[in-house]
Amino acid sequence: MKIYFLGGAGTVTGSKTVIEHNNFRILIDCGLYQGIKSLRELNREPLSISPKIIDFVLLTHGHLDHCGWLPKLVADGFNGKIFCTRPQKKSQD
Repeated sequence: MKIYFLGGAGTVTGSKTVIEHNNFRILIDCGLYQGIKSLRELNREPLSISPKIIDFVLLTHGHLDHCGWLPKLVADGFNGKIFCTRPQKKSQD
């Protein structure tokens, strides 16, 4: 098993963590960077792994710093399922 911290390291925004096991990849949270300009500019950077190889996304909660980067993930090729709690899903409808 491997764990990759792709966002949120060194700051409290932009949470993105990949867990990989037997070529199966789960992205836990897909957060937007917020705050000073240098952090916000990170939102334009591509993910360090291809979104096409992520099997699914698991959201821990619905704050922007944990789910706000989902549109970019999809635009960059993610085509898997997104799992979240029922209240999170309703807030997104």
